[in-house]
Amino acid sequence: MSTPADIAARRFVTAAEKVDFQSAWTLEEWLCRGDVVPNKELLLVRANMEAGRCHPFHTHPTREEIIYILSGRAEQWCGRNRRILGPGEMVLIPKGEVHGTYNPFNERLVFLAILSPSDAAEPGIVDVSMEAPWKGLRESEGLPACT
Repeated sequence: MSTPADIAARRFVTAAEKVDFQSAWTLEEWLCRGDVVPNKELLLVRANMEAGRCHPFHTHPTREEIIYILSGRAEQWCGRNRRILGPGEMVLIPKGEVHGTYNPFNERLVFLAILSPSDAAEPGIVDVSMEAPWKGLRESEGLPACT
């Protein structure tokens, strides 16, 4: 386990030093947050989303975000705009913009999420997936449900 002194001096993060967390949506591999490195502005997580899974519509009222696809494909929403993103492609999500990442494909999706600022005021995330118009938006377009 890392001590506060270890974290304060750390600039490089190995696979053994990242912090893994199984969320409801993905296996999160935290590479840049306060318990990993002495970050000031950025958060970085590598997300591993299995086929059929999603991070449904939500917003970060106090953070902007970049989602960068490493492997697989994402059905990515930013507001009411939807795109299929593949490796090497990204989306910029402004503060407060509703967005969602879906993996209706038959392969694992791996992406980086970069958020700023790291010390943003709460709430860090707000789930709007059960609110109109987001609740039925994908289904109204004939897209499959996710788990």
